[in-house]
Amino acid sequence: MSTPIPIYLVDQTDLAKDHLDSQAWTQVTGFKAEPNSFCLVPGAEGSLAKVLVGRPDPVDTWTLGNLAKTLPPQTYALADQWPAEIATKLWLGWCLGRYSFSQYKRQPPSPGAELLPPASADAAYVNTTVAATTLVRDLVTTPAGDMGPEQLEAAAQRLCDRHLANLSAIAGDDLLTQNYPLIHAVGRAYTQAPRLLDITWGDPDHPRVTVVGKGVCFDTGGLDIKPAAGMKLMKKDMGGAANALGLAEMVMGLQLPVRLRVLIPAVENSIAGNALHPLDVVLSRRGLTVEVGNTDAEGRLILADALWEAVCEEPAPQLVVDFATLTGAARIALGTELPACFSNRPELANALLTCGLAVDDPLWQLPLHQPYRAMLDSSVADLSNISNSSFGGSITAALFLQEFTRPEIPWIHLDLMAWNVRTLPGRPEGGEAMGIRAVFELIRQRAVEGKWGIGG
Repeated sequence: MSTPIPIYLVDQTDLAKDHLDSQAWTQVTGFKAEPNSFCLVPGAEGSLAKVLVGRPDPVDTWTLGNLAKTLPPQTYALADQWPAEIATKLWLGWCLGRYSFSQYKRQPPSPGAELLPPASADAAYVNTTVAATTLVRDLVTTPAGDMGPEQLEAAAQRLCDRHLANLSAIAGDDLLTQNYPLIHAVGRAYTQAPRLLDITWGDPDHPRVTVVGKGVCFDTGGLDIKPAAGMKLMKKDMGGAANALGLAEMVMGLQLPVRLRVLIPAVENSIAGNALHPLDVVLSRRGLTVEVGNTDAEGRLILADALWEAVCEEPAPQLVVDFATLTGAARIALGTELPACFSNRPELANALLTCGLAVDDPLWQLPLHQPYRAMLDSSVADLSNISNSSFGGSITAALFLQEFTRPEIPWIHLDLMAWNVRTLPGRPEGGEAMGIRAVFELIRQRAVEGKWGIGG
């Protein structure tokens, strides 16, 4: 094996102090050690002597995210020793930057550059996180014609097989007999039967964590049909389910000491003679009646039944988290790259935000502003699935979901895009894992430190 090419992270001070031999070359090429820039420094006989990379402050997960696909396809190594936390981030970002979705390409992608694992990096964490992120990206990017409720169940089964977890499914009219009427109502118009996927893993005596993921495999809007532009990306509307499975991959792959349950209502919101009508009233699993003010607000309906199942489990879970591509309002407020989070515990939300910043997986908290709950009132049912106002849509959607939780059980709701609309270092355009590293870190800390408890 040839000697790997060293990669140096540098700022302008480092250039002047430690790379005098490269000063003439960096001046000629205009390299100024700015973040997201690099310089190939030639050696003897046209070889590549080293790579200089602009060092951000602080060094983060995405520092090397562009290099796997932009450097010449050779083997590289970090020249300097980094603390374990930083080395792990650098290697993770490099590995995530290697991702390509090529299932439908005749020519597979060319092999890119290779980075030797830094000695101090947490290899198990990097490998598992890459596997989880790849799973999410692949599921979300796969066309809806190949990723309906049946295929999503098959993907969940493969995950369970890898980790010796259990999967059960309630499908079709069995949803009615077993009291999941909202899931059935949303998905009954599609040729593939709606279903509730239920994954369990881990020691039943460990603290219980339940994760719920919105699995709308395609969203036409139902009878309140979306325009073409709004429907184009709706293969990603199962991004909540994909992220829930990605988080499960991390929890199971890294053997966290928890009892994990994952609930995924998997449907397609389609159009047929038996589709939901606007202003239909449907009974929920909780027993509340819901007026369907808009059939395109279907994700919260299927989540409602799944959340009520989650919070009624005995023994009760210590934490319930749901992932959902729920509202355009959250994207308008925060953009596509910053998921919104809500929680019925202020201290829990603060802990999650801190975890997100620590692992470069940021979130932004929005309030469960209770006075807005009145906007969901219905004159004919217990509540409506949409607000009577065009304002605060992500908040009113979260308040709708809160009706199907219990105040004594800590709950987090993530409203995310699950899609990169632009390519950034380590994050190519397409389906994306959002929030799973932050939530994993929260669960890991609480599992290690034992900070559980229904009231905390």
